[in-house]
Amino acid sequence: LETAAGFPFAINNSTGWIVVASELDREAVDFYSFGVEAQDQGNPPMASSASVSVTVLDVNDNSPEFTQREYSARLNEDAAVGTSVLTVSAIDRDANSVITYQISNGNTRNRFSITSQSGGGLISLALPLDYKLERQYLLTIAASDGTRQDTAQVIVNVTDANTHRPVFQSSHYTVNVNEDRPVGTTVVVISATDEDTGENARITYLMEDSIPQFRIAAETGAVTTQMELDYEDQVSYTLAITARDNGIPQKSDTTYLEILVSDVNDNAPQFLRDSYQGSVYEDVPAFTSVLQVSATDRDSGLNGRVFYTFQGGDDGDGDFIIESTSGIVRTLRRLDRENVPLYSLRAFAVDKGVPAKRTPVAIQVTVLDVNDNPPVFERDEFDIFVEENSPIGLVVARITATDPDEGTNAQIMYQIVEGNIPEVFQLDIFSGELTALADLDYESKAEYVMVVQATSAPLVSRATVHVRLRDANDNSPQLKNFEILFNNYITNRSGSFPGGVIGRIPAHDPDVSDSLTYAFEQGNELNLVLLDPRSGDLRLSPALDNNRPLEAVMRVSVSVRVTVITDEMLSNSITLRLADMSQERFLSPLLSRFLEGVAAVLAAPRHRVVLFNIQTDTDVGTARILNVSLSVLLPASGHSARFFSSEELQERLYLNRSLLAAISAQRVLPFDDNICLREPCENYMRCVSVLQFDSSAPFLASDTILFRPIHPVTGLRCRCPPGFTGDYCETEIDLCYSSPCGSNGRCRSREGGYTCECHEDFTG
Repeated sequence: LETAAGFPFAINNSTGWIVVASELDREAVDFYSFGVEAQDQGNPPMASSASVSVTVLDVNDNSPEFTQREYSARLNEDAAVGTSVLTVSAIDRDANSVITYQISNGNTRNRFSITSQSGGGLISLALPLDYKLERQYLLTIAASDGTRQDTAQVIVNVTDANTHRPVFQSSHYTVNVNEDRPVGTTVVVISATDEDTGENARITYLMEDSIPQFRIAAETGAVTTQMELDYEDQVSYTLAITARDNGIPQKSDTTYLEILVSDVNDNAPQFLRDSYQGSVYEDVPAFTSVLQVSATDRDSGLNGRVFYTFQGGDDGDGDFIIESTSGIVRTLRRLDRENVPLYSLRAFAVDKGVPAKRTPVAIQVTVLDVNDNPPVFERDEFDIFVEENSPIGLVVARITATDPDEGTNAQIMYQIVEGNIPEVFQLDIFSGELTALADLDYESKAEYVMVVQATSAPLVSRATVHVRLRDANDNSPQLKNFEILFNNYITNRSGSFPGGVIGRIPAHDPDVSDSLTYAFEQGNELNLVLLDPRSGDLRLSPALDNNRPLEAVMRVSVSVRVTVITDEMLSNSITLRLADMSQERFLSPLLSRFLEGVAAVLAAPRHRVVLFNIQTDTDVGTARILNVSLSVLLPASGHSARFFSSEELQERLYLNRSLLAAISAQRVLPFDDNICLREPCENYMRCVSVLQFDSSAPFLASDTILFRPIHPVTGLRCRCPPGFTGDYCETEIDLCYSSPCGSNGRCRSREGGYTCECHEDFTG
């Protein structure tokens, strides 16, 4: 009625067809609403109007576009595998577009990977970097919507890292020095190596402990005396020497230097303490230091040289070792506080005299708790039974877990992580009580499956909870009207009439615990249908086995229709192929619309359309194609049953398949005439496929219809071309016998027909 300039639709004044007048762009306008008016040519003219809404559907006509053409990032060569580098992002203006990202070029040695995450492409480190091999990567990233794509460049610069620490050649050194050596005597030169380069490989040496008798050259690692040594004051020295590089951050290694003075073995080693106590967390790696014990021996030489051992003592069943020269007690394997919370160890300090002297010391190690045990549910799955219609707020169960850790590490919080949408239940975060928040209806949902999680951060455990409702009788039975369509083939009656159960009354009670009883209220006085009152099973009376069609209406509401199928019907029938259709959906609710569509196309009353077979096509793999066989009585056939020929049915229904599809809401596929593809007919005879009776099939059931099909088999018929007759079309008919050219022309026979030659002074 009123449209702005550039409106993309136009209407044909005569036919009313609305057409697209200019190009549409869903990304600009995706919905149009306008009015149309129909006006007659009378006087005065009469008019009516209607509103039209047009939704523009999307097609993939836009490529993804990166928000940047070039990205850059800097990454240290010691970055851990899995480190996020950066996120690239592309935008696709099309609706419901799913963008995937991939590295299409430049990924040398596959160092990087990319994953789609929250609409972007997250580039992560897939394999370790090496500054010495590659210092820069130029990655090409492709964003694709499955058909179209865009690319962007990502520059990743690798920076050098202090990846190696200094390493001493030995974990400890032992040297001897005479107490009469002058000040400045070099005792030993300690050296370490570092595989880095530049400042990262320049090593500085230092002593961790301040021992005035010795000093170490920072550049060379030479250990020299800076005071006179006195055996009576101290017989041995243990120096902790650290080699530290100049990288950022600095890395180091520590070794121990033991300097011994000789004397006779007349003194046993003496520990600096009567006992030692230490603590260590249970999750530390093997060879973690716990504490250090220290003992002295005033003797000199081998007699005053002390080492430490658990031999003859207690090493915690092999869980600890002690370094022989430094006295550092280390873990030998992973500890478990839940198994052994406290260790009482016994170590010895032993000199090297003959005979050796040894002194024991008690060491107590407390294992500290870490949260290394997840909560544990009693079982992996819980079955909870609840009466339907239970009150809101009812506590239906208490779900708990245990944690062998202690203190705050054993605190557990509970939550529902899956299956509670919409929110029907609530789980108390601390007590684990499961409460109903909504009405529970067995008929709406009989079982709720949820996943609950117990959290002792950061550790979690999960269990599956099945809340099963117990049914209560709170619903009435439900019954729809339905039809029984019985196709009875009368030519071959042997075994074709169904004597058993043909189906069941489609009554339904939402309460599963209820049992139903069945009975006819009226209309079955002749007992044409036999009903089992307990099961609802239906049988047909043998009185229906005759050659008369019948229709009867009963209550429960049931209508019974008996259709007589003859050979004449079969020979003048066709089989339509319906796309994406099942037997149940065709019977309810599309059967009525299909019959109306066929009747409309053929301009015949609906009751003259005889449908006698519905069968799923099993020769097309996974495609859902339904074969529907039918014949149609001619509108003016009177008492004699004359049918549309199969050729006419095939031509008219297929040529008008768009009208049939519009009325019946079903798509008709091309006919399957494979039986004639082999050209079995001779002498130019025309091959026509026909149906012949094969067998009677069991009843098919839907919500409102019980249908008894007749399963035919496809045969063929050979018809002679015009001008020929006989069993093999071997006899030519004289088509001029009836003088078709009249008195002013001469008939001349020719193969397949005749021609007329006009007499002089005549034409036509």
